[in-house]
Amino acid sequence: MVDADGRLLTGAREVCEMRELYEHRPSHRPRSAYADLALVNGRIYTGDPGLPWCSALAVAGGRIVARGERGDIAHALGAGTRLIDLGGRFAMPGLYDMHTHPDLALAPRYADDLDIGIVDPRPDEVRDAVLAYAAKHPDREWIYGQYFVRYTFRQAGLVPGKAWLDTVMPDRPVALLDRMWGTMMVNSLALERAGITAATPDPTNGYLERDPVTGEPTGLLIDGAYALIHAAMPPTPVPVLRAAYRDGIRYQSARGVVASKYVHVCENRLQALHALDTAGELTVRIEAAISWQDDIFPVRRRWELLTGERHYYRSARLNANAVKFHFDGTVEPRSSYLITPWDGANSGWAGKINLTPEHLADMLWDMDRQGIRVIAHCTGDAASDTFLDAVAEARRRPGGLGVRHQCAHCTILHGSNLRRFRELGVTAEFSPVSWYPSRFVSGARSGYGPERLSRAYNVKGVLEAGGVAVIGTDWPVSPLDPWIALETLVTRANPWGEMEGRFGEPISVEQAIGVMTRNGAWSMDMEHRAGSLEIGKSADVIVLDRDLFAIEPQGNIHATRVDLTFIAGELVHDRLNAESDAVWQGEAPKLW
Repeated sequence: MVDADGRLLTGAREVCEMRELYEHRPSHRPRSAYADLALVNGRIYTGDPGLPWCSALAVAGGRIVARGERGDIAHALGAGTRLIDLGGRFAMPGLYDMHTHPDLALAPRYADDLDIGIVDPRPDEVRDAVLAYAAKHPDREWIYGQYFVRYTFRQAGLVPGKAWLDTVMPDRPVALLDRMWGTMMVNSLALERAGITAATPDPTNGYLERDPVTGEPTGLLIDGAYALIHAAMPPTPVPVLRAAYRDGIRYQSARGVVASKYVHVCENRLQALHALDTAGELTVRIEAAISWQDDIFPVRRRWELLTGERHYYRSARLNANAVKFHFDGTVEPRSSYLITPWDGANSGWAGKINLTPEHLADMLWDMDRQGIRVIAHCTGDAASDTFLDAVAEARRRPGGLGVRHQCAHCTILHGSNLRRFRELGVTAEFSPVSWYPSRFVSGARSGYGPERLSRAYNVKGVLEAGGVAVIGTDWPVSPLDPWIALETLVTRANPWGEMEGRFGEPISVEQAIGVMTRNGAWSMDMEHRAGSLEIGKSADVIVLDRDLFAIEPQGNIHATRVDLTFIAGELVHDRLNAESDAVWQGEAPKLW
């Protein structure tokens, strides 16, 4: 369907036109009495408590019209029905990744930015990568890339910042992001190009680390402060973003994802997604969240987008009816907003929030009245506490639509807030990166301390309190692969056995599937038409190479292969058949 250079072939265009017809049917168009598609002879987990298992599904017009045993769908089979024999394979509803950033991870590849390419690079490895990149790209004005890791500097007895980076590269501007995307390290020339001096005030959504005596910036910009650097750099071109999103979407389809939220978008990112949609390559339903403030990069036309231009991009598979912002920071720079100070009685520093409670309450109410979902990054327990307070205030004011807002990450939750997710209709979103023991988690974990960590990523607590929990891979902070998330929801252990132990309370396989299917649909206001395999719902089905209920979870679920992915009855991924008419064929591409 697509050639080696990414061009859409003639046959693919015809399929794209068919896809559009699948997802839109004029109300008075005559309907066929027969199904377009039937899946038979499978072990199909529906996610519907009323009929959790069946062996056959019939699909017409993109929706499930019959299910049960083969005989239960026989009436829907006609001469034009495409019949697929699953040969006993396991099938289930497609997955939902409710927070990720494929553009941030992949655009640097197409922009040919610096990628150090090491998970936890030591300072000497960062230095060597910068020097090698500079030698290879003598004409590049900026050296921009990823990642450095703070704790490897601590381990080496070094302090990251402009003083260190100036010794590496004094005569070209350099900007490097840390792996958690909470800090940018720049050299003196980068600060100069951005016009940042001791007199530059901290933005409301971040801060400059400074010399305590002189007030001079140290070259570490925290959270939204690094947008000041991005503002001095050329914006990422739309073709680069389109190529990045295309890779991410292809990967997600190949790993069974049917819906996703891409957060922190701006106009050129929406243009890139719109171009993919028009080309028939948007094989995942995307809710794109416009960046509420300049948390990562400047959003120059934010207000035009929010007041109406977002509707220009609307389709069956794309909407921009959400905003995203960093309400607090991250663990490594200790900018998460906590209920108790970071160092207990030894310090009064409890982190900070980037909007005042009054600002947040007004914004939430205003967005709610427009039907726009608010997605707030909350890593500290005080941040999520304040966010839930603001939702409660918005619910008390007149005119709201009761939008299902989203508390992103939910790293540390206060126990009294678990029930409030259900009471307020707020989605509790969790990120999988810290669900299992790893070097990265160990490095970050020390900052929160043992008491807080005992409450971290409390998916089970939210579910037991009746709330809706979802997952977001948060790529590039953690891998885009949803099967790692599903396994670690069930085990909370390292999938590869690299480190022993368990972190947090696991949930069952059935609960985990519900979190990553039905709950995702709820958080996108789609639970009445997607998220489980019920009659009348969208035929979003994935066929796997293994039965998730028949295997030992640890070490196995993350290695699941997705043979087929259907969205609204359209075959968008076929792993085993290179001649398939699916949009994508073969294994998921390697992205990291």
